[in-house]
Amino acid sequence: MGSSSESSDRRPRSFDSSEQEVYLNLWRTYDRLRALEDELFGRFDLTAQQYNALRLLRAAHPQGMPTLQLAGRLISRAPDITRLLDRLEQRGLIERHRQASNRRVVQVRITPAGLALLEKLADPVIDCARRQVGHLSPEEQRQLILLLRAARAPHEEPHGDW
Repeated sequence: MGSSSESSDRRPRSFDSSEQEVYLNLWRTYDRLRALEDELFGRFDLTAQQYNALRLLRAAHPQGMPTLQLAGRLISRAPDITRLLDRLEQRGLIERHRQASNRRVVQVRITPAGLALLEKLADPVIDCARRQVGHLSPEEQRQLILLLRAARAPHEEPHGDW
């Protein structure tokens, strides 16, 4: 027979509202799925945010994009975009240049080393996504995408491909 703490762990959780239950389930899910992502990117000495920046710069290759535009297009807000870019630049994955026409604008470009790293990450990233949500059927995945978009819609700032 299990202990009283075991049986109390199985009690249904109570929430103040269904909205709170939804939010806490989203948060708990994010925490579990992010652990898989952190493990993947940790093997390459990257963060998910740095990976996202490299992907955006690859899409803008070879022109690159201004720092503030890059910061605005990241999936999650980067409170210190300069430090994020410093780390990528130190590794030779990006390069930054001030525009001659406006010295306040810093243009960021991905380097060949950055492109090579993304190529190396391509299959592991797909494998990680499969580990995260591959157990859901294609229809369940479509439904989840629609529900998550609907939940985000009233709170989203338009900024591109998300």
